[in-house]
Amino acid sequence: MSRAALSLLLALGAPALAAAAPPPAGGVEVARILDADRSANADPEAPPTERIDYAFDGMGLKGTLTSVFDRRDGRFVDSLSAGPANQSQGFDGARAWAKDPSGAVTPQDGGEQKILAVNEAYRRANLWWRADRGGAVIEALGVRKDASGADCDVLAVTPRGGKRFEAWFDAVSHRLSRVTEIQGAIPLVTTYGDYRPVQGVMIPWKTTIDDGEGAKYIQTLTVVSARLEGPAPTDAFSAPRVTLADFTIDGGAGRTVIPFRLINNHVYAEASVNGKGPFRFIFDTGGVNLVTPALARAIGLNTEGKFDAQGAGEGIMEAGLAKVAELKVGGARLSDQVFAIVPLDGLSDIEGVDEQGMVGFETFRRFVTRIDYGAGTITLIDPKAFDPADAGAPVPFNFADHDPEIAGSFEGVAGRFRIDTGSRSELTLNRPFAERNGVRAKHPRNIEAVDGWGIGGPSRAYVMRGASLKMGPVEVKDLVVSAATQAKGAFAGEDSEGNIGGGVLKRFVVTFDYAHQIMYLKPLTTSPPDAGTFDRAGLWFNRSPEGFKVVDVTVGGPAEAAGVKAGDVITAVDGHVAREMTVSDLRQRLRTAAPGTRITLTLLRGGRPLETAMTLRDLI
Repeated sequence: MSRAALSLLLALGAPALAAAAPPPAGGVEVARILDADRSANADPEAPPTERIDYAFDGMGLKGTLTSVFDRRDGRFVDSLSAGPANQSQGFDGARAWAKDPSGAVTPQDGGEQKILAVNEAYRRANLWWRADRGGAVIEALGVRKDASGADCDVLAVTPRGGKRFEAWFDAVSHRLSRVTEIQGAIPLVTTYGDYRPVQGVMIPWKTTIDDGEGAKYIQTLTVVSARLEGPAPTDAFSAPRVTLADFTIDGGAGRTVIPFRLINNHVYAEASVNGKGPFRFIFDTGGVNLVTPALARAIGLNTEGKFDAQGAGEGIMEAGLAKVAELKVGGARLSDQVFAIVPLDGLSDIEGVDEQGMVGFETFRRFVTRIDYGAGTITLIDPKAFDPADAGAPVPFNFADHDPEIAGSFEGVAGRFRIDTGSRSELTLNRPFAERNGVRAKHPRNIEAVDGWGIGGPSRAYVMRGASLKMGPVEVKDLVVSAATQAKGAFAGEDSEGNIGGGVLKRFVVTFDYAHQIMYLKPLTTSPPDAGTFDRAGLWFNRSPEGFKVVDVTVGGPAEAAGVKAGDVITAVDGHVAREMTVSDLRQRLRTAAPGTRITLTLLRGGRPLETAMTLRDLI
């Protein structure tokens, strides 16, 4: 499931002190461009700390952003207040960190978070002005025209410990005018203009940040005030120490137990918001606390902002933010929270149940959370009362934004894998990892199919059988693996190698201790009957008023052989009315019924009924 929260996506590229030295690295053309940039921008004697206050306008919100950074090495802290959200992020030279709108401070050692922070620090300190280019590899890419038609000298820059980005310098003013950087799978374009002098340093008065999803999502920063100061205190850029006191368990108990239903490998349980409910919420380590717009209206929440939420699939959903006085799950309560408002109910027909909200990172961050897939219970535990003695094998993880990310391996190839209870799949491999390692060629018995559906719409993959997945010391064998094919969305980026979903996790009692960044895995005594199985019909269907609407038919599968087509509506299965079945139950039957099972379908096509039969078989 997607991350649906504001992001501070800044690349301010402010000037810094220059270091004199021997002939520069990177070639004559690189030296010409960067020497001209340095001459146009900075007084070497200017004070080392830059503090800028911006007016923020973007994603349907207005607010303020304060950026403080050390011009000598790029260490920084950015703090945003917009609508109901206050959040900050920083880099102390060794560790990236984020303070989310709920007030929790989380180290960012997973995904690309630290890599992007290194890039940010490199640009803010203008380390490319140094003789050794700050350890970066820099290549001149020639002259290109920007959106206004102006000529720009373009460099490809890869800082040491960072990742490649493009820096565009105006060929006339020689100042940085644009940075293009791939963040996850998003080509983020940051533009700078209206440079003005401040204490001997030229500062761009206007910065825009564009994620390519449309003009209404562009973020604009306009300088309100800027000044240069003396050296900042040693700990000025370190993660703040925060004690969270906004969560309790009724009666001072150490834990509360809540029953849940497993539907399409998703965990659903009841929760109440502002004393109203209960409502059906999905529990998702890959998501944030949220409610749907319909529920927000019903309980009187004031929604602010319009930003794009992305996840599985190539599309987006528009989201907002709202203040919530209280979330109650069982006997556990969280107070004074910022919730995302996301049209998750758009997935109701995909899941076959009405979606009303999500319990995500903010809740997992406060309680030790145990999901017992065998017993069908969620236990929220006060961290002070948690004893890991019988929790199972410990698997350390890092945070990538708010996702837990473990070190593991697929068939012996090491990688970083995100743990996502909101994914129905067993293992999804990100497209770059799958292509780089020739996964499809190594598994010639595979099919291309729709294998999931997130807030970005359907996700397609080559689905195959994998030999093994290691999660720390724990190994899962003979599992269903999806090698993503999409060019956009959560599975298209280099920020991880893959995603471990409910299809694997449901084989365990899983305990998440976010405070200590450890996941515990305790195998169930009896494996779920559909573990390691995949659809034997070659069908993806969603709920519809008449039954189940066929969305995708796998080429070469039993459904195609039976003449089933996308757009058909299944009105009966073996004579049983489809409206009396659930999407989850039929999907599970098509996974677990033995190969050779003959299933009769009554279809509605173009308003006319017809009947056909398909014989199930293994497709992978």
